[in-house]
Order: sequence, then C-alpha cells, then structure tokens
Amino acid sequence: MSDVLQLARDLIGRASITPDDAGCQASIAGRLQRAGFSCERLRYGEVDNLWATHGEGGPVLVLLGHTDVVPPGPREAWASDPFVPEERDGMLYGRGAADMKSGVAAFVVAAERFVAAHPRHAGTLALLLTSDEEGDAIDGVRRVAATFRERGQGIDWCITGEPSSKARLGDLLRVGRRGSLSGLLTVRGVQGHVAYPDKARNPVHLALPAMGDLVSRRWDEGYESFPPTSLQVSDIHAGTGASNVIPGELQVRFNLRYTPHWDAPRLEAEVAALLDAHGLDYGLRWHRSGEPFHTPEGPLRAAAREVLTELLGSAPEESTGGGTSDARFIAPLGAQCIELGPVNASIHQVDEHVRIADLEALPGVYLALLERLLAR
Repeated sequence: MSDVLQLARDLIGRASITPDDAGCQASIAGRLQRAGFSCERLRYGEVDNLWATHGEGGPVLVLLGHTDVVPPGPREAWASDPFVPEERDGMLYGRGAADMKSGVAAFVVAAERFVAAHPRHAGTLALLLTSDEEGDAIDGVRRVAATFRERGQGIDWCITGEPSSKARLGDLLRVGRRGSLSGLLTVRGVQGHVAYPDKARNPVHLALPAMGDLVSRRWDEGYESFPPTSLQVSDIHAGTGASNVIPGELQVRFNLRYTPHWDAPRLEAEVAALLDAHGLDYGLRWHRSGEPFHTPEGPLRAAAREVLTELLGSAPEESTGGGTSDARFIAPLGAQCIELGPVNASIHQVDEHVRIADLEALPGVYLALLERLLAR
C-alpha cells in the first residue's frame, strides 16, 4: 500500500466532524516533525489549527487544508461505514475522501519527499491545517490569519488542496474566488385579518417591489475570469400558518457572490439604499464570509499551469467559479493563491469517494510544484 493511500485511509478513519479534529493533526504533526518540520499547535476555542514549517525566510509557500468533514447523514444510506475507509472498483470511499483528506494526505507525503530531496531548499515550506473549514470558519484559518497579521508573518504563495478538478485530475485550476456576503432581511408590517386589509400592513406586499429590484439588478458584467456578481434568495418566511391572517413580519435570506469590482461594505450600502428608496420598515443583518481574491499571472500560476500541462498533455481550465475556500483568509495577507486537488464530483454526498489512481498521483503533482518554486 502506498504512503499516501495509507495516510488517507488513516485520516478517513477518524470521525473528525467539524470542529472536532479527532487526532488528525496530532498524527500529521508527528510525521512532519520526524521529517524535520517545526510544528506549532494553535487552538482557539474548540478548533485545532496546525502550523508546520521547514526552512526559513522567503519566499514562504503554504500548503493549506482542513482536517474536518461535514456530517455523513444517515449511516444506512451509505454502502459502507463512512468512517471505515473501503476500496471498491478503483475508488476509496469514506467521508472526507475527496473533501479533503486525500488532498491533506498528498500534501504531507509531498512535503516529506521534498525536504528529504532538498533539505536546504530556498525559503520556507509550510503546512497550515484547520478543523474549522466546514463549520463557522471563525476560529480556524480566519483566526490564524489574524494571528499572522499581528506577528508580521508574511505568505507569498498558497496552494489549497480543495477538490477543484471536474472530470479528471488537474483539468481545472482555481486562480481566485468570488466574495460571499449573506443577508437576513426582516420587513415589518402590521398583523391583521385578511378581510380587513385597511387595518393591517402586509409586509409581503410591501417587500415584493424591492425584492424584484434586488433580484433583477445587473450588478456588474464580471471581472476577467470571474462570472458576474449574483444575488440569490435562499429562503422567504412569513405568516402564522393560517390562511386568514395577514403576517406582521417577513424574513428573507439571500446571498451575494461578487467579483473584485465590489467589497462587502459597498454592497451592504447599495442594498440598504435600495430598501430605503422603497420606504420599508426593515432590519438587516449581514454575515461577511470573505472578500473576493484573484491571483494574476506570476510564478505560482505559471508553475501550476506547467505542471498540469505536463500531467494532462493540455493546459487546464483556469477558473474563479465555485463557492468559497479558506484561501479567502490567506489572500489578504498578500499571498497569491491557487486551488488544486481531486475531482469534486462526490463531495458532501453519500458514498463520497476519490479515485485511488488520482490520490496516488497527487503527491507527485504537489512535489513538482514545490520543486519549481523552492528547490535551489
């Protein structure tokens, strides 16, 4: 059994449902220390974070990942126990197999191989792991990034091992992500009987024109490889459950995925101005998940393109689509960030899996990147 397959199986066998790390990082730290890395445990609240470094000075290259996973759902829905790794038909099954314990295992094996072959490499090679990527993402990389900012810890390049590939390993390279901003809008009215609308104020009726303007607005035309900014309503709730009662309050949950044309404060101000223009009596609560980031042409992006072109025989698609990742907290430190990992077809699903051939190829992909960027 290969080193990376053995390590991936060990990690999948640990039920590290966010924010519980279940010993994943301690196991990894032990391996990295034996390889010559210095390891620092950064625990905030219930969240474990591991910062492991080899070498000194710049450039600083960080391999970024998470050891936590989402809950598996009903165990009986799985063909096998989600926390007992099983190999079937060339696939490795288990919760976290694709998102992202395979990527973490490949990082560790690639790092071990790199420092063994290049003990006096240029700059600093680091691994940053958290157990709070799938949860609230408050005490994970967001908190670590704040600590780094206080320390003056710079990062030049960051490779995130999230499952970015579409149909085959390396066919897509993420070079940025949209920002994510969520809002909870509460529109206040006056409850009453549907037969006497003159004695009530229906917040649903009051809000509909404003909501129509919000969802029909063209926020921008996109930005380089970014799709246009999009506002999507995810939930609408009002009423008491009775058909003869005008509700007194309406709640609307929505999310904006936005390009570098915007930042969260400007979007919040735009939405508030539109609601004010409609004269609504409302409250608005925001949650800022992360600002957009984009990695321009440079050494990191060029190295990744070269490695993947050699692997695939053709250049990868370079994209900023998808959701968010913890790279959103590293990019503001001045780092160029890319995301490169396994196929994402089964992430968060029942019977999550990764191709064993892809898993065993991943350490070589990461090693090739490290050698292009840090080998003397």
